[in-house]
Amino acid sequence: MKELDELKLPDDVRYSTDHEWARLEGNHIRVGISDYAQDRLGDITFVELPEIGDILHQGEEFGTVESTKAASEMLTPVSGTVVAVNNLLEESPGSINQDPYGRGWIIEVKALDVSEYDDLMTKDDYRKMLEGTE
Repeated sequence: MKELDELKLPDDVRYSTDHEWARLEGNHIRVGISDYAQDRLGDITFVELPEIGDILHQGEEFGTVESTKAASEMLTPVSGTVVAVNNLLEESPGSINQDPYGRGWIIEVKALDVSEYDDLMTKDDYRKMLEGTE
């Protein structure tokens, strides 16, 4: 497993306490799991994706990620309507391990309340939370 100083924590995303990240792009928000989460899961073997058009509420499960170590629910960091899913993950779930903030994105939602994004943790806040769990 990576040490804290080895984790990729981009400045342009916000983080949830459940280790999902969110990137604001206009009024859409792209969502994935953090480098910390993918590292702790190990090699990801399957990703269950929601349907386009599903309405999600903050903190609600939107899918499952399975790895060689465990299966984990993914919880949406913001409320919104699913407008895109990353179909690449059906054939290449390991994209999350290789590029969690790029090719490994999971869903994109049209935000119901963009202020939920502002309430998520910054990179520094997330790092402090991780330091408390190490």
